[in-house]
Amino acid sequence: MHLLAQDLVNGILAGGILAVVALGFSLVWGIMNIINLAHGAFVMLGAYVTWQLFSSFHVDPFLSLPVSFAVLFTLGYLIQRFLINWVARAPVLTTFLLTFGLSLLVVNVALLIWTGDTKGVTTAYSGTNFTVAGVTVPWAKLYTLLAALLITGVMQLWLTRSKTGRAIRATAMDIGAAQLSGVRVAHIYAIVFGLGAGLAGVAGTLISLSYSLNPSMGQPFLIKAFVVCVLGGLGSVEGALVGGLTYGIVEAFASQIDVTIGTQHISGTGLQDAVALVVLLIVLIVRPRGIMGRATA
Repeated sequence: MHLLAQDLVNGILAGGILAVVALGFSLVWGIMNIINLAHGAFVMLGAYVTWQLFSSFHVDPFLSLPVSFAVLFTLGYLIQRFLINWVARAPVLTTFLLTFGLSLLVVNVALLIWTGDTKGVTTAYSGTNFTVAGVTVPWAKLYTLLAALLITGVMQLWLTRSKTGRAIRATAMDIGAAQLSGVRVAHIYAIVFGLGAGLAGVAGTLISLSYSLNPSMGQPFLIKAFVVCVLGGLGSVEGALVGGLTYGIVEAFASQIDVTIGTQHISGTGLQDAVALVVLLIVLIVRPRGIMGRATA
């Protein structure tokens, strides 16, 4: 029971990070119909912004969250307004290839600036933990989960209560009606893409507390963001949270599976992605629009 409880806690703690990673990806995909393959590169940039502030000025990673968001939001807004906006209405394959090329460019620029050496952010609370009923909880991951919940809550409130948030939702539901209502769609799309990049930067900051940094670190999180979005439902803040927590818990429990086939022994860590994809397949069969996705007419 202690092992199961530990896996559950580990899954929830990891799922919080995945929810923030997937949130920006989900908004861009669900609202703009763009599968942003540069999202992982934006996550990596957010992590390096945090590392640079920490190593140069000793800024605590949680204090660098607004900086990571602002830097990546500005970058994302400019990229969408002056690059992606030209092909926003093009076939999906066009934006797919464009964002893929953008990802390669960002990663190679990061290699030039920070090299390929592995880096890390080590704070006073890194590696510290506490134990409750036999379950060990790392302080850094607990703080990360709380920050992730706060971020998703703020995003949900902003999207539902603010004027710009309502304009974004209106554009997602009916772009023609939104334009007739006076919504500047090009500006709204730039804000959405900026939000996606900004949230990726925030996710990179949170990730830097628990993972080592290198220019290619964003790719695994891009794949997980894709799975989490489909699990939770596109364009949904609560869907990203539920999908992230679900993926994290499934991955944690899958790590305990050991399979022996003939002379081959496969540990649980080698089955984590496979088990998560099986769960994704089951969800798609039972509920194709995702756990929190809404039916469309």
